[in-house]
Amino acid sequence: MICIKGMVAQLRQHGGEGDIVTDFSYSRPMLDRVLRQAELIDRVMCRVGVDAGTAARLDRGMALYEARSTCIGCSRERQCRIWLARAEAQGVVEPAEFCENAAFFGRCR
Repeated sequence: MICIKGMVAQLRQHGGEGDIVTDFSYSRPMLDRVLRQAELIDRVMCRVGVDAGTAARLDRGMALYEARSTCIGCSRERQCRIWLARAEAQGVVEPAEFCENAAFFGRCR
Protein backbone atom coordinates (compact mmCIF):
# COMPACT_ATOMS: atom_id res chain seq x y z
CA MET A 1 0.00 0.00 0.00
CA ILE A 2 1.07 3.53 -0.61
CA CYS A 3 1.44 4.81 2.89
CA ILE A 4 1.62 8.43 3.99
CA LYS A 5 2.30 7.26 7.55
CA GLY A 6 5.54 5.64 6.38
CA MET A 7 6.56 8.80 4.57
CA VAL A 8 5.87 10.87 7.68
CA ALA A 9 7.86 8.43 9.82
CA GLN A 10 10.83 8.87 7.48
CA LEU A 11 10.50 12.65 7.66
CA ARG A 12 10.44 12.46 11.45
CA GLN A 13 13.68 10.45 11.43
CA HIS A 14 15.40 13.08 9.33
CA GLY A 15 14.04 16.32 10.67
CA GLY A 16 11.79 16.03 13.65
CA GLU A 17 8.11 16.71 14.04
CA GLY A 18 8.36 20.47 13.53
CA ASP A 19 9.77 20.01 10.05
CA ILE A 20 6.86 17.79 9.06
CA VAL A 21 4.32 20.51 9.68
CA THR A 22 6.44 22.95 7.70
CA ASP A 23 7.02 20.49 4.87
CA PHE A 24 3.32 19.75 4.52
CA SER A 25 2.26 23.36 5.24
CA TYR A 26 -0.41 22.08 7.62
CA SER A 27 -1.17 22.93 11.22
CA ARG A 28 -0.84 20.02 13.62
CA PRO A 29 -4.62 19.34 13.76
CA MET A 30 -4.80 19.29 9.96
CA LEU A 31 -1.77 17.02 9.68
CA ASP A 32 -3.41 14.65 12.17
CA ARG A 33 -6.56 14.63 10.03
CA VAL A 34 -4.58 13.96 6.85
CA LEU A 35 -2.86 11.02 8.53
CA ARG A 36 -6.15 9.62 9.91
CA GLN A 37 -7.81 9.89 6.51
CA ALA A 38 -4.80 8.35 4.75
CA GLU A 39 -4.99 5.39 7.11
CA LEU A 40 -8.74 5.18 6.54
CA ILE A 41 -8.58 5.19 2.73
CA ASP A 42 -5.79 2.59 2.84
CA ARG A 43 -8.00 0.32 4.97
CA VAL A 44 -11.04 0.88 2.73
CA MET A 45 -8.97 0.14 -0.37
CA CYS A 46 -7.85 -3.15 1.19
CA ARG A 47 -11.42 -4.02 2.20
CA VAL A 48 -12.85 -3.45 -1.28
CA GLY A 49 -9.99 -5.22 -3.05
CA VAL A 50 -8.17 -2.30 -4.63
CA ASP A 51 -4.53 -2.95 -5.45
CA ALA A 52 -2.45 0.07 -4.45
CA GLY A 53 -0.18 -0.29 -7.47
CA THR A 54 -3.12 -0.28 -9.84
CA ALA A 55 -4.59 2.72 -8.05
CA ALA A 56 -1.27 4.59 -8.24
CA ARG A 57 -0.97 4.00 -12.01
CA LEU A 58 -4.52 5.07 -12.86
CA ASP A 59 -4.39 8.41 -14.68
CA ARG A 60 -0.66 8.60 -13.88
CA GLY A 61 -1.35 8.87 -10.17
CA MET A 62 -3.85 11.72 -10.41
CA ALA A 63 -6.85 9.49 -9.71
CA LEU A 64 -5.33 8.32 -6.41
CA TYR A 65 -4.31 11.87 -5.54
CA GLU A 66 -7.88 13.05 -6.16
CA ALA A 67 -9.33 10.12 -4.18
CA ARG A 68 -7.08 10.89 -1.20
CA SER A 69 -7.97 14.59 -1.44
CA THR A 70 -11.66 13.68 -1.55
CA CYS A 71 -11.21 11.51 1.53
CA ILE A 72 -9.37 14.26 3.41
CA GLY A 73 -12.23 16.67 2.71
CA CYS A 74 -14.98 14.18 3.55
CA SER A 75 -17.17 14.93 6.55
CA ARG A 76 -18.20 11.28 7.02
CA GLU A 77 -15.10 9.95 8.79
CA ARG A 78 -17.09 8.54 11.71
CA GLN A 79 -19.70 6.96 9.42
CA CYS A 80 -16.91 5.48 7.29
CA ARG A 81 -15.14 3.96 10.31
CA ILE A 82 -18.42 2.38 11.46
CA TRP A 83 -19.03 1.03 7.94
CA LEU A 84 -15.48 -0.32 7.78
CA ALA A 85 -15.80 -2.14 11.12
CA ARG A 86 -19.06 -3.74 9.98
CA ALA A 87 -17.70 -4.54 6.52
CA GLU A 88 -14.66 -6.27 8.02
CA ALA A 89 -16.85 -8.28 10.40
CA GLN A 90 -19.33 -9.25 7.67
CA GLY A 91 -16.86 -9.75 4.81
CA VAL A 92 -18.35 -6.94 2.70
CA VAL A 93 -16.27 -6.11 -0.38
CA GLU A 94 -18.36 -3.38 -2.00
CA PRO A 95 -17.69 0.24 -1.02
CA ALA A 96 -20.22 2.08 1.10
CA GLU A 97 -23.02 3.74 -0.84
CA PHE A 98 -22.22 7.09 0.76
CA CYS A 99 -18.53 6.96 -0.25
CA GLU A 100 -17.56 9.65 -2.73
CA ASN A 101 -14.67 7.43 -3.88
CA ALA A 102 -16.85 4.44 -4.79
CA ALA A 103 -16.45 5.07 -8.53
CA PHE A 104 -12.67 5.37 -8.14
CA PHE A 105 -12.56 2.03 -6.29
CA GLY A 106 -14.62 0.48 -9.08
CA ARG A 107 -12.20 1.77 -11.72
CA CYS A 108 -9.28 0.24 -9.82
CA ARG A 109 -10.75 -3.26 -9.63
